[in-house]
Amino acid sequence: MSSRRNPKVFRTYRAARWLASAAIAAVLALPMAGCKTTGDDTTGSIGAPATPRSDAEWRKALDVWGARYREDPSNAEASLRYAQALRATDQRAQAVAVLEQSSMRNPNDMALLGAYGRALAEAGDLGQALDVLSRAHTPDNPDWRVLNAQGAVLDQMGRHAEAQKMYSTALKMVPEEPSVLSNLGLSYALMKNLKLAEATLRRAVAQPNAAPKARQNLALVVGLQGRFAEAETIARADLPADEAATNVGYLRQMLAQQSEWKKPGRKPYVPPPDAGS
Repeated sequence: MSSRRNPKVFRTYRAARWLASAAIAAVLALPMAGCKTTGDDTTGSIGAPATPRSDAEWRKALDVWGARYREDPSNAEASLRYAQALRATDQRAQAVAVLEQSSMRNPNDMALLGAYGRALAEAGDLGQALDVLSRAHTPDNPDWRVLNAQGAVLDQMGRHAEAQKMYSTALKMVPEEPSVLSNLGLSYALMKNLKLAEATLRRAVAQPNAAPKARQNLALVVGLQGRFAEAETIARADLPADEAATNVGYLRQMLAQQSEWKKPGRKPYVPPPDAGS
């Protein structure tokens, strides 16, 4: 029976999806520091003092970079920033279109190809995303951020073993990089290996530059193992009180129904690994 037909399972999935948003919203919708898993999609100076954070700032960035893009659609930086603002304001299809056109005008710009591939992944076009990302770096000059993004796409396609090879290769280039470890931990969780997922996510959280999303992913995996008090403590970290309370509320709902996940053929919903901004 699908989750669409079983209200209890559907509520469980919805709860887990919300919790996942705390972990990865900043990854797909926002630029995030270092782009969490794949790095910043930009090149050069953006001419702005800081990355937008509020809705109002993103709307302003949308106007500014949209105007620059329309003045010169071949400008790679304008294309990247405009697409970033489009994604931050939930205009994903338009972001894909902008990056597609820009990558055609700048076929050798690896940063553009990487951004295009990540935008395709966010839009759900996983096959094309994987193809584009494969062209965003070369075997003799690999980019760990692109490897990380490729792993995230492979995981979303259910090809977990291949994804984990990508993460392992990336970790050889940047040992203990928390964004890669976070994705690897989620990959193990998708394979229902929650103990290994937890151990890997703890490695991610232990890094001084770990993003809050890594802690939220850890809370989810700990909670899936029935250790709610510990999961609640982790889930509250790095969040304002109101957001922490909401996060914990959904975690409670999710854990209350985890018996559904123990049935044959079921597995808990965990957020897909992060393809980056």
